[in-house]
Amino acid sequence: MKRLLTIALTAPAPAFAAGFDRPVPQPQTDVAEFWFLVGSIALILALAAVQWLVARR
Repeated sequence: MKRLLTIALTAPAPAFAAGFDRPVPQPQTDVAEFWFLVGSIALILALAAVQWLVARR
């Protein structure tokens, strides 16, 4: 039992985790905004195409 107590008191010392540092959000780049615009337009066109195909049935 003494060994267990000794291990329980000494083992957690190196196991303590460092504090969590929140990542700082980076601003959007112009390239990222362009590709988001392209993706948004493609999504809208795909939804319109599905609507057109479903309406024809």
